[in-house]
Amino acid sequence: MTESSIIQIFAGLIGSIGFAVLFNIHGKRLVAAGVGGGLAWLLFTVANIHITNEAICYFLVSFVISIYSEICARVFKTPTTAFLTVSLIPLIPGASLYYTMAYAFDGEAEMFIQKAFFTLQLASALALGIIATTAIIRILNKTVFIKRHS
Repeated sequence: MTESSIIQIFAGLIGSIGFAVLFNIHGKRLVAAGVGGGLAWLLFTVANIHITNEAICYFLVSFVISIYSEICARVFKTPTTAFLTVSLIPLIPGASLYYTMAYAFDGEAEMFIQKAFFTLQLASALALGIIATTAIIRILNKTVFIKRHS
């Protein structure tokens, strides 16, 4: 891991803490949310080394961060979205969206379509990772709940 990667991970942590403050998260929850952002960028950095498809990296990281958020939600007795939203901030495809819009305004239709499709892939991968985790957690909750009360 390079010095640049470490700085990026730290920036993900600090940026997530900034958004957590905006979302009115305090105390230990603030730290957990910030750690989630740093963890998200760490996982993305490692996944991006081993996996060439960026959308798959986004899916895997959002899946793991969703699990992290579910755990934090239970530990801190707080809604999952408080941790999930803040922890995924570093993965928002801002640069890709910026270039999509720049190509649109410059009239470069072919580049616009390519960038727009790529941006949609990344956003969809994030959403699918969250959905997959949520579905698994709900199934586990129902299974465990039924077994406990049978």
